[in-house]
Amino acid sequence: MSDVNHTAVHRLLAIALGATVLLLIALAVLIGRQLSVEALPPLTVQPAPADPALVARGAYLARAGNCAACHTARGGEPYAGGRGIETPFGTVFAGNLTPDATGLAAWSADAFWRAMQHGVSRDGRLLYPAFPYESFSRITRDDSDALYAFLRSLPPVAQANRPHALRFPYSTQAALAVWRELYFQPAAFQSDTSQSAEWNRGAYLVQGLGHCAACHSPRDALGGVGSARALDGGLMPGRSWYAPSLRAAHEAGPSATPGASTVELLKTGVTAGASAMGPMAEVVFNSTQYLNDADLGAIGQYLAAQAVPVAPPPAAPAAPSAQLELGEKVYKQHCLDCHGEQGQGAAREGGRAMAYPPLAGNRAVQLASPVNAVQAVLGGGFAPATAGHPQPYGMPPFRTLLNDTEIAAVTSFIRQRWGHQASAVTPLDVQGIR
Repeated sequence: MSDVNHTAVHRLLAIALGATVLLLIALAVLIGRQLSVEALPPLTVQPAPADPALVARGAYLARAGNCAACHTARGGEPYAGGRGIETPFGTVFAGNLTPDATGLAAWSADAFWRAMQHGVSRDGRLLYPAFPYESFSRITRDDSDALYAFLRSLPPVAQANRPHALRFPYSTQAALAVWRELYFQPAAFQSDTSQSAEWNRGAYLVQGLGHCAACHSPRDALGGVGSARALDGGLMPGRSWYAPSLRAAHEAGPSATPGASTVELLKTGVTAGASAMGPMAEVVFNSTQYLNDADLGAIGQYLAAQAVPVAPPPAAPAAPSAQLELGEKVYKQHCLDCHGEQGQGAAREGGRAMAYPPLAGNRAVQLASPVNAVQAVLGGGFAPATAGHPQPYGMPPFRTLLNDTEIAAVTSFIRQRWGHQASAVTPLDVQGIR
């Protein structure tokens, strides 16, 4: 190799080394910036408050935040952690929130508040946003302290936290620091003085503890949510369900009677022409059915005010006639007895709630994404049992009874029958969702 080539290689190596050093310095600065949270408040453990009213308020707020859903493993002790939360970057395991040494025993109210407000653990580690501190940073210190008091009142459960199973480089604090620099800025809730107290209460619950935007928003390739797109709807991790827009009327936005239908759905799991299914059924079962009427009304009023004029998607091309014929055959064999020949559903005898929801005119059936309709056929449809709807009827799963071609056909049939103009579904779509 000539001296000229040697010189060129040395220059390239020097440039690469210099770039690496600069990158490491930049990452160190980012990590340092993310960790310098108010000079780290005192983290000494404080005695659990004995005020029963404060504990009861914290229990209500934990319901509002649906904390147990993530922090309770299937079949495990409440709030003891261990549940895996799937993300596009790997699995994050929720922590133990009970006052055991493996949980929050050494945490003070200040440390808990710092985690909620800034997404920083007691030992200074940056927390992953599967814990939705983007939303929780909006809660007040008083509410944080009430939550802390409730969690300290729980029976301690010895269950060590499981290490996360994230792929490199997402498993590093450096990558997390970069993500936070791009997407996270602690933001206390600010009341809108031009709106009513009820509207502001609804905004506080939806934007904060309810963390509705965590599911009902589109995320980019790095898992970030743009504030302008909050509540616009989006596919959940793993593309397993689509969380519809809470702003667009043709998805899950307010209808002609927005407040009443929203409150009824959150309270009972069913309302005219709709029922909560999949992840939303869990939210109603674990959380929203327990909220008081004032808070539910506030949420309904706030969401009604978020409505935007969004044109529904254009009519999709008709599915092949052979697919629609097969879909009609499958529908008559497996669906007609409950959902009716015209997709009208069936009313429960002596009650307002529908025993079987109508498919004709059903917004969930007509979503641009067919994911939820296919999931209902694959896994069945089960509304949550609530005080207002204690014995919901269910739909059996057809995962093993129907093949991908049959599920694609019947889903295409209901998406293009009774005036519907949604896109057809292919067997490949079903296979991907399955």
